Amino acid sequence: MLACSAEHRSVCRVSAIAFLSLFTLFFTTSTACSNGNCQVLEACSAATDCGTGLYCGNCPALGKTQPFCVRGQTTIPTSIINGLPFNKYTWVVTHNSFSIVDAPPLAGVQRLTFYNQEDTVTNQLRNGVRGLMLDMYDFDNDIWLCHSFRGQCFNFTAFQPAINTLKEVEAFLNDNPTEIVTIIIEDYVHTPKGLTKLFTNAGLDKYWFPVSKMPTKGEDWPTVTQMVQDNHRLLVFTSVATKEAEEGVAYQWRYMVENEAGDPGVVKGSCPNRKESKRLNSRSASLFFQNYFPTYPVQSEACKEHSNPLAEMVGTCYKAAGNLMPNFVAVNFYMRSDGGGVFDVVDRMNGPTVCGCSTVTACQ
Repeated sequence: MLACSAEHRSVCRVSAIAFLSLFTLFFTTSTACSNGNCQVLEACSAATDCGTGLYCGNCPALGKTQPFCVRGQTTIPTSIINGLPFNKYTWVVTHNSFSIVDAPPLAGVQRLTFYNQEDTVTNQLRNGVRGLMLDMYDFDNDIWLCHSFRGQCFNFTAFQPAINTLKEVEAFLNDNPTEIVTIIIEDYVHTPKGLTKLFTNAGLDKYWFPVSKMPTKGEDWPTVTQMVQDNHRLLVFTSVATKEAEEGVAYQWRYMVENEAGDPGVVKGSCPNRKESKRLNSRSASLFFQNYFPTYPVQSEACKEHSNPLAEMVGTCYKAAGNLMPNFVAVNFYMRSDGGGVFDVVDRMNGPTVCGCSTVTACQ
């Protein structure tokens, strides 16, 4: 039987009401430290002061201008409790994973678009991100990642050929044979078999989770153990329904429910479903995708967004879905927070579903 560690045993098997209250907990600050011994929220002057998985940052949006240690990596839940169905876990997702601050523009062109992340996709994956949201377009006789509008990619909204990012994913999966990655495509590719050729050329076809094995009536997914054994470690979903029959790329809203993206998805106390999605409390889809980011991203505000408001919205969406835990939480600037951030919230989401504890780190 799964259990919690001794110090957390009293909060095992938390009720729905108790579970929701967990998201309002805060850490308290401690005395000064250094040399890699500082923990979350302890004062720091350099990254080397902070412990493993932490970095030295601040959050002026909340009035926290002095640097302190901030969590920068997630806990991989399958490293603690393995063997459950895939839909029993929650994963961090980066919104517009490719739209990276300081990414070089095309030669001679000034990029005019919004940015959503701050480090490479490789670093995102190393830090525990397991879901990538990618906008793919036909552009320059290839398929590109663009943060654009009107369904068209322009030279001032283009980032890079999609195969470059997909090769980063392939390298990660090759180097980490027990990890599973999910890709959500906002799909503007019209080239016949364009996605098929793209993923094959990136070397990702060997990891492809086949549509034929995806549950369509709300059943459990295969266990992560089985997925790893079968090497079905890449889940790919598209926003275009016809691609499922044409190319074997799963139509996203056949397999998951999703709340509204952008500003409607961050309104306190409200968690409406996206118009393409079934209702959140539908049980015909096994996966639940939660968006949590404003329509217009602001780097300096992300640390505030990833504090108590994110925790509260998880609770709101959990209730809106009939006490179903989101499997994916998508955010901008995922590293920014006032301490534990999205990583701590996801730990607390995984705890009750994986082992019945307040946080996945208490599972044993």
